[in-house]
Amino acid sequence: MSADALLSATELRALLSQDAPIRVLDVRYQLGRTDGRERYLAGHIPGAVFADLDGELAGHGAPSDGRHPLPSDAQLQDAARRWGIDAGQVVVVYDDSRSLPASRAWWALSRAGVADVRVLDGGLAAWRDAGGEIEEGDVEPVPGDVVLTSPGDDDVLSTEDVALWTGVLLDARAPERFRGESEPIDPVAGHIPGARNLPIAEVLTEDGRFRRPEEILAAFELAGAAENIPIAAYCGSGVTAAQLALAGALIGREVTIYPGSWSAWSNTPGAPIETGPVPAETDPLDPSGR
Repeated sequence: MSADALLSATELRALLSQDAPIRVLDVRYQLGRTDGRERYLAGHIPGAVFADLDGELAGHGAPSDGRHPLPSDAQLQDAARRWGIDAGQVVVVYDDSRSLPASRAWWALSRAGVADVRVLDGGLAAWRDAGGEIEEGDVEPVPGDVVLTSPGDDDVLSTEDVALWTGVLLDARAPERFRGESEPIDPVAGHIPGARNLPIAEVLTEDGRFRRPEEILAAFELAGAAENIPIAAYCGSGVTAAQLALAGALIGREVTIYPGSWSAWSNTPGAPIETGPVPAETDPLDPSGR
């Protein structure tokens, strides 16, 4: 996945003013809300097509599959064509939720062979701040002709795979959820044994933009993700983990994702659970963290 995964609002404005052949996707979604499309209709970047995270960028299954398992390869290709994506086209994704849903779109499309997917850094707020125009109503594109690859499960982890992972496993949730002090969504509090906590806020600025590469690198290394150590990531349901994968791409680190994340692990009978912080005596560069 490309390290050139971000696009500024100024750069996007320039591309749109030149009628560059790009497809802009609005991926507005927030946990606990179902009004993403309504917010899109009320105002979006001109020409942007709405992409439904819950209905198009995620599948649905048993609780042990997690809240946002990946859609099938065929389902994702059908969605990409509905969004009007053509072969070889640059795709720009954004949202209004600190780039969380947009990162899921970036990851899903990138791993499926779309060569140039960019996340609008700072999302819709950055677009407004840069003087970008807002358009109301729906955009119904001509169906695209993109042909996606079928990565299947080769570059993701299942619950069984996570139990055997020998690299560093990063948990992108807030510290209180990692430690098991709070769990507002899933049935059990805590974290996967051996995981290290790298809250997604550590790689973002206050306004939801990505920090400078050297700051992201320092955050990864502090969490035990040193150079040449395989990295995997999870979160609550696989969405924030994709944002951690994007942060990794910005510093040249490949991050494998456990899409089921804590929502799958905590719904798997017999899966072991730890609570509390990582012991202070644990070597932060120990690749297993166990």
